[in-house]
Amino acid sequence: MYTTFYIVRHGQTDWNIQMRLQGHTNISLNEVGREQADEIAKTLKNIHFDAIYSSDLDRAVQTTEIIAKERELAIKTTDALREKSYGSYEGRDRNEVQQELKHLFDQWKKLSDEEKMKFKIYEDGESDQEAVERFIRHLRELAIAYQGKNILIASHGGIMRYFLVKLGWATYGELDSHAIKNAAYIKVESDGVDFFIKETHLIEKAKTS
Repeated sequence: MYTTFYIVRHGQTDWNIQMRLQGHTNISLNEVGREQADEIAKTLKNIHFDAIYSSDLDRAVQTTEIIAKERELAIKTTDALREKSYGSYEGRDRNEVQQELKHLFDQWKKLSDEEKMKFKIYEDGESDQEAVERFIRHLRELAIAYQGKNILIASHGGIMRYFLVKLGWATYGELDSHAIKNAAYIKVESDGVDFFIKETHLIEKAKTS
């Protein structure tokens, strides 16, 4: 029996606009982000959820609170659903960091997707593999606990990207860092072992040559 997850990315923050690395830094939604959360709440209003889980970071929790507003369900938070950690680079301009660590990004570009997943660019942060493994481990636990149920998950764009690449739904080349929009979602079914992508919303897969 499959558990169905709706994995939603949080709404916009000021750091999203400023192109700053957020990671585990606790940034709140801005006004646009609250409006985006309201829109996704309307999109999902007819879906019955049996449980709601969120990353413990404010931007995800605030998004979840808006979606859950008219539902009588407690929001359960966990650090397992957090964005990837960028360590001491959090808060810095993404483009500046890419210039500073250009030698590492150049190495990364030459790797296979499997190697990219394991490659750690931010020395005191997480690799994509480390981040997505904790995320998948938690989803598997929930899939076993809620067999046959619908679960809302509020998380982050980076971790959702690594999840889709890990499952083979897309390559890194097809999903750049802007591919998963704020308030996007992935509908996925799981038996506690495997995952099957059923639907995506506000996720743009690029064509690769």
